[in-house]
Amino acid sequence: MMLKKILVANRGEIACRVFRTAKRMGLATVAVYSDADARSPHVLMADEAIRLGPAPAAESYLKADLILAAARATGADCIHPGYGFLSERESFARACAEAGIAFVGPPPGAIAAMGDKIESKKLAKAAGVNVVPGFLGEIADTDEAVKIATDIGFPVMMKASAGGGGKGMRLAYSEQDVREGFEATKREGLASFGDDRVFIEKFIESPRHIEIQLLGDQHGNILYLNERECSIQRRHQKVVEEAPSPFVTPKMRKAMGEQAVALARAVGYYSAGTVELIVSGADTSGEGFYFLEMNTRLQVEHPVTEAITGIDLVEQMIRVAAGEALPFTQDQIGINGWAVENRVYAEDPYRGFLPSTGRLVRYNPPESEGTPYSSPSPSGEGLGWGLSPSADSVRLTAPTPNPSPEGEGLEPYTRVDDGVQEGREVSIFYDPMIAKLITWAPTRLGAIDAQIAALDAFEIDGPGNNIDFLSALMQHPRFRSGNITTGFIAEEYPQGFHGAPASPDLLRSLSAIAAFAATAEADRARRSDGQLGDRLQPPADWTVRIDGVDHNIELDEDEITVDGTPLDLAMEYTPGDRVVEAEVDGAPLIVKIARTRTGFKLTTRGASHVVRTLPAHVAPYARHLIEKVPPDLSRFLLCPMPGLLMRLDVAAGDKVELGQPLAVVEAMKMENILRAEKAGTVKSVSAAPGDSLAVDAVILEID
Repeated sequence: MMLKKILVANRGEIACRVFRTAKRMGLATVAVYSDADARSPHVLMADEAIRLGPAPAAESYLKADLILAAARATGADCIHPGYGFLSERESFARACAEAGIAFVGPPPGAIAAMGDKIESKKLAKAAGVNVVPGFLGEIADTDEAVKIATDIGFPVMMKASAGGGGKGMRLAYSEQDVREGFEATKREGLASFGDDRVFIEKFIESPRHIEIQLLGDQHGNILYLNERECSIQRRHQKVVEEAPSPFVTPKMRKAMGEQAVALARAVGYYSAGTVELIVSGADTSGEGFYFLEMNTRLQVEHPVTEAITGIDLVEQMIRVAAGEALPFTQDQIGINGWAVENRVYAEDPYRGFLPSTGRLVRYNPPESEGTPYSSPSPSGEGLGWGLSPSADSVRLTAPTPNPSPEGEGLEPYTRVDDGVQEGREVSIFYDPMIAKLITWAPTRLGAIDAQIAALDAFEIDGPGNNIDFLSALMQHPRFRSGNITTGFIAEEYPQGFHGAPASPDLLRSLSAIAAFAATAEADRARRSDGQLGDRLQPPADWTVRIDGVDHNIELDEDEITVDGTPLDLAMEYTPGDRVVEAEVDGAPLIVKIARTRTGFKLTTRGASHVVRTLPAHVAPYARHLIEKVPPDLSRFLLCPMPGLLMRLDVAAGDKVELGQPLAVVEAMKMENILRAEKAGTVKSVSAAPGDSLAVDAVILEID
């Protein structure tokens, strides 16, 4: 391979991900950064780093001329766009070619053809790909949008033509929904992608989101690398991905893959890319799948495909950019085991998933245990699996030309892709994703259970995060059954998320763990010097209150009993420990533990439990304690996240009704409508459009 130095035109975890492969391949690496990222991990990982400009992406990462200038200044001979941060990737790819710099991605023509959702659907239809019924022309105004939606038949989906990542999308079940959402969709498309065109298509009932990973070279070879299921979404933003899909049959996989390849061939595609499909979960024939869009870049969820195929997609992209042919054929693409990816976001699921920013006071992800993918040699040997001791090494230990579907002989593994570090800020300027957690196992349930264990061990303090919610998803019976649709979260959590339900057995286990930890704390206290009289013995009998229920715990040298029933508990705890690894009745349980005034806060299995631990002889007196009642804030409209007040819909003296829109706050490029939680009259207004608001800032007061 002739390439020598690679620049990654992106930030965060994807920049780190590309650098790991590039370093293994012997390439020198160049990072670019904004002022907000000056000491970020991707900058520290690279051999060289070039400042682009201020924190806003529009003034730094989105400026193609600055990226090219950085490549020239450092002598980089290839540029990887990461997930496609650049807004004008087609013109950028052309500029790279003119400058003699290899663009690690598809040709400009393919980017242009697939970048416009309206034109791409026309091309897909011409290539023989199934497409969703809809209107692909330009829509002049809201009235025309209403007419088109009515003709197609509700429900319909309104989408920004240049959209992606869940932005610029609105679901409409009625004419009123179209009238309320059409202009908002246009604004989001313009703000995020510089294009306010919107198209409308039929919304598929019981939909599943399934995508086909493609890989092509400049010699005409195009392969499909199986499918990924991405149906678990919130506001059209993917949350959980897995490969393969529990819904797709071999016949269906072949049909999807061949249509995806036909589309790629029609536009002269090479490099990595993804054809996204909407699939009818109600159609058991396997023929109810329709083209959504083609992403002409590497996807966030690419690790699950790497895990089941044994192919390093980043390395293949670099080699294709250098002109090499793919070293394997379609027949060599196998499926080995199952992989699941969870996106760990800086958002608070207990407050309606509102974006959360701030300093990572503590960041301690579970350790990556091996990297089970490798890159085939040019002859195709080595396509398959092998574990290695660190995430920086991706060599095979035993080549397997065609991996077995059962993943025989391999243990579950965990992989964490991130680009953050403890002590740094989760910025308001960029995507709220903190990390990607990937697990692999021979079976689907094995990979899911590995996720639960890894999430229990994942420590994040500072900004709100969705770890509890992800764990709840992994435990949900419907998810574990594979009976999922893109409406899963809305259907299963219609009243929001309030923590995963805990079984009585789990609560008994946690009460025993709390009593054990309380004994250890008391034992340390009795060892303090200067006590009057003889050293006190730590209590052996405890009353532990968890979720409003008291449990009587007795500890002695031989056993622990909970409410008179023995419990087999094996654990170690030293005061100050943040994570406890226990074994309860032979089953492993990882619990995050934090001291409180009257006990502990225990977090595990998707929920936090504030536990009160009192010596048994003291507990009866606790009923005399007076509880502090929190103040009533219901009369205030508070800003739920740091953001920009875009619009204020009421003024002092206006009467409002329950559920009425009052204001719009933009955070992380998403518009959030704030509604009245009660009827009343606006007493005063404390903020104006254009104000930057902190979390819990008062916007207005209602009498």
